[in-house]
Amino acid sequence: MKKQFFVYIMSNNHKTLYVGVTSNLTQRVYEHKFGVVDGFTKKYRLEQLVFYAEYFDAESAIIREKQIKKWNRAWKLRLIREQNPLFVDLSSEIL
Repeated sequence: MKKQFFVYIMSNNHKTLYVGVTSNLTQRVYEHKFGVVDGFTKKYRLEQLVFYAEYFDAESAIIREKQIKKWNRAWKLRLIREQNPLFVDLSSEIL
């Protein structure tokens, strides 16, 4: 079985956005959602998964994460709305 990688965006009601990359989306979203790990997402209560995309190699996922992190807020919001126009919490799809 080939390993999967994900680029994801967490939010807190559209106010703050966090872009991350992981090979275990379920575990990582759980950690963000329930404040398991101290850091930016816990401080700003970024508990809603609003975007994720799957990649089949780490290099592609990391390149895409870095690209999105450099984008301005409007571009990130447009990307989210393309997949999730209502900004619903997608964590129920994976948890």
